Amino acid sequence: MNLILMGLPGAGKGTQAEKIVDKYQIPHISTGDMFRLAIKEGTELGKQAKSYMDQGELVPDEVTIGIVRERLSKGDAQEGFLLDGFPRTIAQAKALEELLGDMDKSLDYVLHVDVPQEQLIERLTGRRVCPTCGATYHVKYNPPKQEGICDKDGSALIQRDDDKPATVKKRLEVNIEQTQPMLDFYQDKGYLAKIDGDQDIDQVFEDIDKKLRGLSE
Repeated sequence: MNLILMGLPGAGKGTQAEKIVDKYQIPHISTGDMFRLAIKEGTELGKQAKSYMDQGELVPDEVTIGIVRERLSKGDAQEGFLLDGFPRTIAQAKALEELLGDMDKSLDYVLHVDVPQEQLIERLTGRRVCPTCGATYHVKYNPPKQEGICDKDGSALIQRDDDKPATVKKRLEVNIEQTQPMLDFYQDKGYLAKIDGDQDIDQVFEDIDKKLRGLSE
């Protein structure tokens, strides 16, 4: 099965990716992982990507697409894959379609873990971190035994700047602006499968699993 996983920050995409990979034994392929592998293997495209990254520049689409092609050509991806973080633009989505066509493959689903914006804000702004040991808590979903105090070393917990409401709201707005055209694109293509992410983690996976069962039979 050939899948793309989409979802805004805080939607629980990473957790669901782990569950999909564990059950269906397909590789979880993120953009960062692809770049790191290409650089580690010293491929020509890896070297090109590294030169852009070292200069703090965005890696051009043609290099990114080439690295995606290399990764999807590897043995572990022949029975399927879960792409995460790619494609990010309509141009990349169209290039991916062309690439998959060349490889005699096609997408099965674009899984969109959908959570209301106000719920995402609650999830993201509730995070608290220990500045000493790095332990992470959540005021509602994973609170420390004593409010505001790290269970492990007794340090006072802090809220990172990027977890503060104004920053979170802005980050979500930027993400929504970037992802909505992609969702519309895949909706028109008939690939989009909207998953209700505003429920228990296991129930979210059950809903995803219902979609995927038919593909693996």
